Amino acid sequence: MKPRLQFFNVAPEIMNQVLALNEAVEKSGLERSLLHLVKLRASHLNGCSYCVDMHTREARQDGESEQRVYLVSAWRESPLYTERERAAFAWTETLTALAGNHVEDEAYEAARAHFSEEEMVKLSVAIGMINVWNRLCTGFRAIHPVEKAKAA
Repeated sequence: MKPRLQFFNVAPEIMNQVLALNEAVEKSGLERSLLHLVKLRASHLNGCSYCVDMHTREARQDGESEQRVYLVSAWRESPLYTERERAAFAWTETLTALAGNHVEDEAYEAARAHFSEEEMVKLSVAIGMINVWNRLCTGFRAIHPVEKAKAA
């Protein structure tokens, strides 16, 4: 598997703007751990191996447990996540799977029970941001770092 193109090299001006928005998301005041988990969940849904790898590593580096990282894709069946994290996962899934769907009032109200209006905007931008990265990385086939497999 080879990358299709290096999007930073081909379009640096717009990519610098993407980086600026990404930085704003990181400094938004939302919990770093929540942002890691949301990015990981959206990346699972979008099948972005580059971002799954990156956000798994970053979450672990910031102290997230392996078990919580591993179970993000099955969050509904795990007691490891707070109600706020569950609300963020549900909102992430709603906004990531927009094609052919509508954002129902119930989905919004469920998230609003755990996030202020300002936090809802910040969370929604964070979800949009990871979806931008997922589309860039999957569309242009960004390759995550590859570690040598451990011997069996």
